[in-house]
Formats: sequence, structure tokens, C-alpha cells
Amino acid sequence: MTTWILLRGLMRETRHWGDFASQLQAARGNEAVLAIDLPGNGSLHQQTSPLQVSEMVEHCRGQLQQHGISGPVTLVALSLGGMVAADWAQRYPQQVQRCVLINTSMRPFSPFYRRLRPGNYPALLGQGLRSQRGEAFERLILRLTSSRGDNSVLPDWYRWQQQYPVSRSNALRQLLAAARFRAPRQKPAASILVLTGAKDRLVDHRCSLALASAWQTALAIHPRAGHDLPLDDAAWVVAQISQWLTADQGC
Repeated sequence: MTTWILLRGLMRETRHWGDFASQLQAARGNEAVLAIDLPGNGSLHQQTSPLQVSEMVEHCRGQLQQHGISGPVTLVALSLGGMVAADWAQRYPQQVQRCVLINTSMRPFSPFYRRLRPGNYPALLGQGLRSQRGEAFERLILRLTSSRGDNSVLPDWYRWQQQYPVSRSNALRQLLAAARFRAPRQKPAASILVLTGAKDRLVDHRCSLALASAWQTALAIHPRAGHDLPLDDAAWVVAQISQWLTADQGC
């Protein structure tokens, strides 16, 4: 038995998992699924975002303690959340049993111009670091992270942004933490599945390929999905996880 912990990325929160969380819960039956926010995002938007990924790990572990969860846990993590998961698994192998890393990118396996496509710098910095973000920012995020482009999510995204606004300083601190993070060259002890969308406009999907190659992990590539793979095809992600678990347990 394991508890499934869901971790989102830069300036995103638990509600951005959408239908994926409930689909994963249905697939896992009586195993608990818990989505938690990184400090500075979502319900924790008034907290200061750490400048180190390792500090994010400690905060997440503290949240689990509040829920009475010690381990084992399986981390399902997207983007910046994937860095948190990798560091968590490396430093606490007795707690982290498995990791599913979705469209994440890490030094030293990929150069900076693949980890965040340079063509996105002006738009992200221009809108993402504003003190006030409007609907245009959410449309930008949808364009960069989803190949499906389902505009029906935008009203909810904008409402959540207004309810739990991520401050300009926290957005910058999260960017800096991600840029400074360096993953271990040696794979953590946890069993790891890397998932990526070939149509990712935000992060070059080759970052996931490089990570999977360096750590010799299981890998699956969605040919049409973008950066927010659970948004573009939640059912595919759940199916890949189920197949991986079957193969992993059969080894």
C-alpha cells in the first residue's frame, strides 16, 4: 500500500490537476491520493516560496506529517514538482517508493535553452512577473502548456488566480529555485517512470528523454500532448502508470 502524492509546478496549484486526480483515485482503489501545494501557490499563496528545492521538499514532508502520513509514498509530479520529487526521493529513500516524473527538466542532463524554450522568455517574464495578472496570462499558460487548447478551463483558472494570487516575488523565487536545482547524476533508489508530451511548447521534451536515459528509467512519450500532460490526456497518464506498476511489480 502506498499514498499517492501529487505535486504541481511553477505558479500552479492542486486544482490544476483537474480530472486527473479523480481518475487516478478510481484506478488505485483503496490507495489514498493526496494533492498538495508548494509554498507560495494555491492555498499556501501567502507563504514565501523557498529559494531551494530542498526546502520545498521539507515543507511537503511537513504537510504529510500533518495528514498523519509517513510512508511509503508514490510521487506524481509535473515540471517544477518533478524536481521536488527527484530531490525528495534522493534524500529520503526510505519514504519514497516510486516517482512518476512528468515533463520535468533538470541540470545536469539538459542545457538551459531546452529546459525552458528561449522563445517563451519575453511572454513569461512580461506577464508572469506582473503584480496583477489578468485573463491574458491564463490564456498564455494554456497556449504554452496544452496542445489540446481546451478553452473551457480558462474561467476556472482565472477564478483560482484571483482567489489565490501568486505574488510576483514568489513567482520569481520559484523560477530561481528551478534554475538553481541540480539533480544527482545517480538515479535515486525509488522506481521511476518518466512521462513526456512530444508537443510540449514550454519545455523541450528531449529533457525528459535525457533524464530517462541518464537514470535508465521507464519512459513513455505521448505523441500529441503538451507540457500539461494530465490536462491533455489524463486517461493516457493513468493507463501508463497502471502498465508501469504491473511491469514493475512483475520484475
